[in-house]
Amino acid sequence: MRRCRRLIARLRHVQQRRGVLRAAIDLDQAFEKWEETCVPSYCHSNPAAAYVSWLRLFKAVDLVRETAPDMCRALDFGASVGELGHLLDSGVTYEFIEQDDAAASFLSNQIPSAVRRTLEDAPKESYDAVFAIDALEHNDNFAELVGELSRLLKPGGVFIISGPTENSLYRLGRRIAGFQGDYHVTTIYKIEAAAEQHMERVGLSTVPFGAPLFRVSAWRRS
Repeated sequence: MRRCRRLIARLRHVQQRRGVLRAAIDLDQAFEKWEETCVPSYCHSNPAAAYVSWLRLFKAVDLVRETAPDMCRALDFGASVGELGHLLDSGVTYEFIEQDDAAASFLSNQIPSAVRRTLEDAPKESYDAVFAIDALEHNDNFAELVGELSRLLKPGGVFIISGPTENSLYRLGRRIAGFQGDYHVTTIYKIEAAAEQHMERVGLSTVPFGAPLFRVSAWRRS
């Protein structure tokens, strides 16, 4: 019964947030502008494909609640439009790094309390949780970024990483969903290998269950 109630709550959240995104962003006219964000995935016309995208966020929040239950301050790297911020517990200070000004502006309008950061001004050893949800695979210097982001964690803080497996099932799913852009430069496995140089893995989920299209993992500095 508890799982059923949680699923219903999640589906309602997805429905509500999809409505907000669709009302504010015309993907028919501006798809290329938003293609490298998660917005087209969140708003996909196929409900199953869309839910997989939202499920990454739910899994990320589940992991941080398991590994950092007293989280007070969080940083969202590559935040896009900040949908993660709507899932964090009230009272958590939500900060974000996002290069795209349109996405950052939308996020700030939706979450006025959010603080926009850069890698240069984000304070070291200050965050209970740092999230990189489907962001690092877009960067050639992902290994360097993992090191920089890990140094932002407080002692005992956790780094939540999500990314695509790029396996044959994932590539087939992208084609079926209509996403043709080739803007991923690495896989989640290589990103996790980079994380192992700085941290210890303390949690792992695959999305969706039984069909590993994405991996979501939690890491803590040794």
